[in-house]
Amino acid sequence: MSLPPSFLEELRARVPLSDIVGRKVTWDRRKSNPAKGDFWAPCPFHQEKTPSFHVDDRKGFYYCFGCHAKGDAISFLKEQENVSFIEAVELMAQAAGMEMPAETRDPRAAEKRDRDARLVEVMEEAVRFFGRSFRAAAGQGAREYATGRGLKEDALKRFEIGYAPDARTALTSHFREKGQLAEAVAAGLVIEPDDGGAPYDRFRGRLIFPIRDPRGRCIAFGGRAMDPGARAKYLNSPETALFHKGRTLYNHGPAREAAGKAGTVIVAEGYLDVIALAMAGFGHAVAPLGTAITEEQLQLLWRMAPEPVIALDGDEAGLRAAYRLIDLALPMLAPGRTLRFCLMPEGQDPDDLIRAEGPEAVRRALEASVPLDAMLWRRETEAKVLDTPERRAAFDADLKAALGRIGDEGVRAHYTAAFRERRRELFAPPPRDKGGYAPRNGGGPAAPGRGRGRWRAPEGPSMGTRASEIARPGGSARADARLREATILLVALVNPAAMEGCETELGEMHCTDAEMGRLRDAILSALADLGPVEPQALAEHVRAAAGVDPLAELRRVPAAAAHPFAGRGGDAESVAALLRHDIAVHETKLERQAEAGALDQFNALKPGAEEVDSGAWNDPDAWSWRLRRALEAQEEAARRSFEEVDDSPRESEIRKMLAERVFERRRR
Repeated sequence: MSLPPSFLEELRARVPLSDIVGRKVTWDRRKSNPAKGDFWAPCPFHQEKTPSFHVDDRKGFYYCFGCHAKGDAISFLKEQENVSFIEAVELMAQAAGMEMPAETRDPRAAEKRDRDARLVEVMEEAVRFFGRSFRAAAGQGAREYATGRGLKEDALKRFEIGYAPDARTALTSHFREKGQLAEAVAAGLVIEPDDGGAPYDRFRGRLIFPIRDPRGRCIAFGGRAMDPGARAKYLNSPETALFHKGRTLYNHGPAREAAGKAGTVIVAEGYLDVIALAMAGFGHAVAPLGTAITEEQLQLLWRMAPEPVIALDGDEAGLRAAYRLIDLALPMLAPGRTLRFCLMPEGQDPDDLIRAEGPEAVRRALEASVPLDAMLWRRETEAKVLDTPERRAAFDADLKAALGRIGDEGVRAHYTAAFRERRRELFAPPPRDKGGYAPRNGGGPAAPGRGRGRWRAPEGPSMGTRASEIARPGGSARADARLREATILLVALVNPAAMEGCETELGEMHCTDAEMGRLRDAILSALADLGPVEPQALAEHVRAAAGVDPLAELRRVPAAAAHPFAGRGGDAESVAALLRHDIAVHETKLERQAEAGALDQFNALKPGAEEVDSGAWNDPDAWSWRLRRALEAQEEAARRSFEEVDDSPRESEIRKMLAERVFERRRR
């Protein structure tokens, strides 16, 4: 029993070989390059430990350099599943969501193949008919329009541009004379009214664009109306036995070959954009057929290149199309498989840009294309006012919902970590001027001398200050901070059930050690994906995301490993309270270390030095600010942990000094 080649070709296009083989093997991450469709693994056909089994996704073939096994997806299924050819095809069809062709069940399959062949013959005859009409006197207006759109003779021939005469039955009469009217109706070229009326042409008074499948067969047409008052500017062939709009791309065959050399594929909106791009040297351009991109078309694009570039018109409609496509793509993202977006200048499409500024302008626009994650972040933050806790909470919920639609766990983990960092920057307090003296009435910098300026609070301690030498009064501040961070993360890793009570505090904790920061982000991403899980499962997920064994890494810090909750789990509520307390202590110590360093610098200034503004030495506001800043840090830490983190009497002494302004009397 035979199958039509077109069905097998579409089946192989829909189901990459790596998807079939990947169910049986574990890919070697060091040798594999998913972005290029290049995969390596130990051979499933013979026992071995080295990755000598090679899968080339683009060619659709595998080969083992050990046992010399080779073949395609169907032969792999036949060998691995011990099934027949038809059964292997049925397994692939199920994976692709396709129905087996009727000829596998219908003995009249040969009749169907002959009918399809007759439809293709009719479509090719229509290509010739429309081409003759374009060159005839009746096509004068169409030729002028094409010339006005910048279509030169070589483009007209290459893309077989034609013209459908503005007559009701021009093509119908042609096929009736040839005895092919029934086939023309089946191919969607001629409309036969249900009420029994006379058949008539589907395309009338339109510039015609033949649509070919990857094998080069004409399977449909697109028509652009010449009359500005036409109800539909563009009209496509209907769904037929040959043509399925959602599974077809304009210029698919030539672009597939060009994409292999260019390493990418450009997705434009219309026929004329594709033609203009191709004639400008961008032969790897395709277009959907007047509708939004479908899942099947996305799969076709990813078979051509790992990162298709979506070139959209630079207007609101183009942005809306990009946002719709993001929602479609998120569940389908995978390592090495994503999208980029190229927004044309306002009010222009690729055709306009090429005619106005030339191919180099398009090249610059393509080079400036942005990745999918940047477009998603833009969509989630655009035109949103985030000035209240409720609005920020709604923003967080929307962001979490968007990230939850990403199907691949690894990709979702990296998106979550990247967006957490963007969110931190988005909600960061605005920068303040650095400490010093500003003139009371504006103008230039304050002049040295007593009373010439007013004191201004310095900028709050940054992360760099907290981790720098100035914040190390005992000479080991950085080591102490890393110890605290490792202890907190290790306790969190061993007690995932407790994280619901302190996830926010952990996410906002400052990590002075970059590696600790990466582990913290990986832990939070894993918890967002998995929810409360067993510690070992959480550690494995973090290992996959961060690339290191988190338990081994954190237990290298002796004090962290010695923590009572670092080797065994504890009551979730108690552990959560402990972690909140430890995080508050950590933040307070960072604040105090930074403050101590700043005070040391301030006190080191001597009156009379050239760089010292004498107003800074004598202004009591400076001392008031320093004391209040230290007090605020202590009170904030106590509030966050719901208990005092330092039971020394410093707070009461500070308040007493502020109330009595002792420092002013001492100065006097």
